[in-house]
Amino acid sequence: MLKEFREFAIKGNVVDLAVGVIIGAAFGSIVSSLVGDIIMPVVGAITGGLDFSNYFTPLSKAVTAANLADAKKQGAVLAWGNFITVTLNFVIVAFVLFLVLRAINTVKRKNEAAPPKLSRQEELLTEIRDLLKKA
Repeated sequence: MLKEFREFAIKGNVVDLAVGVIIGAAFGSIVSSLVGDIIMPVVGAITGGLDFSNYFTPLSKAVTAANLADAKKQGAVLAWGNFITVTLNFVIVAFVLFLVLRAINTVKRKNEAAPPKLSRQEELLTEIRDLLKKA
């Protein structure tokens, strides 16, 4: 059983998946920083200092706090501003992944579209074929 597990764990697909998960986690951190540190401050500046992450609707009369962290300690809240931030984060991640995959597909198409280099013999045979077609 241990031998079978080792064979399974060392297969190329499993290792590739593990690398993908690790790179994906690192990529998620980069995108979170992009959203939190670059995009949301620009959105806040455009909208007059609007910070979506602190917008919430109290679901209890006991909630009187002005910021989300304190409001959650007091009772149930509907943190819709945080939802907007996370949704924006998702849209950015999806768009960046789209751009990456698009670039990869473009490179693949260029590699596939390039005809293989013919040998001298194949070039001559191609020329003979073309001459015979014309005749």
